[in-house]
Amino acid sequence: MGGRQVKGAAAYLAVGALLGAVTGCGTDREEPVEVAGAIDQPAPTSREAGERNARKAALAAYSGYLAVTREASGASDPHHPELTTYLADPLLTRVRYTLRAAKEHGAVRIGALRSDPVVTAVDIANVPPTVEIQDCLDATGWQLVYAEDKRVVPGSQSTRHLATATVTRYPDGRWLINAGASHEDQPC
Repeated sequence: MGGRQVKGAAAYLAVGALLGAVTGCGTDREEPVEVAGAIDQPAPTSREAGERNARKAALAAYSGYLAVTREASGASDPHHPELTTYLADPLLTRVRYTLRAAKEHGAVRIGALRSDPVVTAVDIANVPPTVEIQDCLDATGWQLVYAEDKRVVPGSQSTRHLATATVTRYPDGRWLINAGASHEDQPC
């Protein structure tokens, strides 16, 4: 098994890295807040409330996606029962393919993946409604290793980089991650 490399390790890293998003990694993302008395603040509109709920639901789906993908990657299990709780096609198929390829080559992921997602766009008027997320994923502690002896798979070094995801509300009301990309050429 020595010297065996996992075909598609880069794709596996990309899917693993895809598990998060941050706008302008390392920059101050907080907007100035204007302080006003409770009487001076208008009641939120139904659109504002809808956008706030969409942000919250999308971030919850994204967090679940990261957790389930980390769990599935620890056993390279493409049939992990909770993948469909947070993922939809075409991303679901890509994640399953990557997990299957790692399993076929005797590799699993171990360690920690750090994420700090930020919602960058909300479109509740779109059919279906969508939310865009960016993340500065720190995968430096999340290694692809051979399951048999825990040796790091050659060429599978993880990085800290930008990742993006699209979360879509499906007709049954669930918010699912259906698209994503790992931008390993954009460190953060």
